[in-house]
Amino acid sequence: MITTVLAFLVTLGVLIVIHEWGHYQVARWCGVKVLRFSVGFGRVIWRRQATPDSTEFVVSALPLGGYVKMLDEREDNVPPTQRDQAFNRKSLLQRAAIVSAGPAANLLLAVFLYAAAHWIGVDEPKAVLSAPIAGSLAERAGLRSGDWARAWSRDGAQWQDVESLTDLRWQVTQAVLHGEALTLMVSDAAGRGGRQVRLELDRIDSQEVDAKLMQRVGLGAPFSEAVLGDVTVDGPADKAGLKRDDRVLQVDGVRIADAQQLRERIRRLAADGNAQPMLWQVERGGAVQEISVSPRVMTEGELRFGRIDAFVGRVPEMVTVQKGPIDGLAQGAARTWEVSVLTVKMLGRMLIGQASLKNLSGPLTIADYAGQSVNLGLAYYLGFLALVSVSLGVLNLLPLPMLDGGHLMYYLFEAVTGRPVSDLWLKWLQRGGALIMLLLMSLALSNDVARLLGLH
Repeated sequence: MITTVLAFLVTLGVLIVIHEWGHYQVARWCGVKVLRFSVGFGRVIWRRQATPDSTEFVVSALPLGGYVKMLDEREDNVPPTQRDQAFNRKSLLQRAAIVSAGPAANLLLAVFLYAAAHWIGVDEPKAVLSAPIAGSLAERAGLRSGDWARAWSRDGAQWQDVESLTDLRWQVTQAVLHGEALTLMVSDAAGRGGRQVRLELDRIDSQEVDAKLMQRVGLGAPFSEAVLGDVTVDGPADKAGLKRDDRVLQVDGVRIADAQQLRERIRRLAADGNAQPMLWQVERGGAVQEISVSPRVMTEGELRFGRIDAFVGRVPEMVTVQKGPIDGLAQGAARTWEVSVLTVKMLGRMLIGQASLKNLSGPLTIADYAGQSVNLGLAYYLGFLALVSVSLGVLNLLPLPMLDGGHLMYYLFEAVTGRPVSDLWLKWLQRGGALIMLLLMSLALSNDVARLLGLH
């Protein structure tokens, strides 16, 4: 819990400081006097000001944002000697540059964070696939348990290596968003028997890009042998006589190819609320024996599934994905662009009802993921930080009043008409923007709570 809170605070602190630093630095370059640089809102808990005439740096009690207050005749009386340093006196181009500098700083930060994660290297599951879900697109395409996805192509001519299972899932997501099929070059786990498999991802509606996309495609967990790990004392597996390192060969006469298939059979057994005994054929110490196993029924909301209280499967084979200085930077820029486009598309689809509003996440989800990524290692946390930084940069560019994108729309209006937005319109637009932001934050928070309760 402490790790999660600290990781969340560090995440917010870094992203807020970088965002506001973008505004602050470009304002200084444009000759605007910056009165205050604040991290957080509300009561000031720390302040520093070198001289009475310099910028005041503060940290406030509510760390859910920040602001840079500049000298502006629309907000305070400005001495005649300082009017040339007022924000409102600057050219339209300078004002637009100052406003857009915050989101730009977040996107630039994401490039370097993604690059740093690739420089450090990340251990990810090798792209060896478990048995595809029955009836899924992957099964119909001919993918089998133990297939190693070696390369991918969207046109069948230009091929790119599949670096890991994470990379494969990302390419699948991109293909669905672009309405394109994806061709894979696969072999067995040892690299023998190469063949091409075409995933007809263009048949999946792009509005189905959500947390369950891989399940719809049929790509589950990485390949893991159907071998038992730790067995809980007095659980169904223990009572049936199952032991650690038992290799499961068959269940009810059906050959078990991998741990994913075994887990799915155990879970599905209790879908109607009544778990029936299963006849397992297991190999132990070179001998094969049959064991009757009766899973217990678990309930989460309206979902019922079976459980045997034993770890099923072994740790999958991992590969280290690492890049050199130039390749890492190029990959960071490419990933930042791809995530930005994905974010814009998802927001657009949610706006027109083609994607579920359940995809919106708030501070509780961010805190949870921050804690998980820290526990996985520095490279994972940097990747998570980059993802949130991209999201913050893109969201701030939305044309909503109160956001940087809203101010840029005001300047676009001024550039087209030759006059600024009237004070009356500004007042009503700000009120409308505040209402929209409140609704979005409430929806994101409710989604967070629903996820924590297992309702999403």
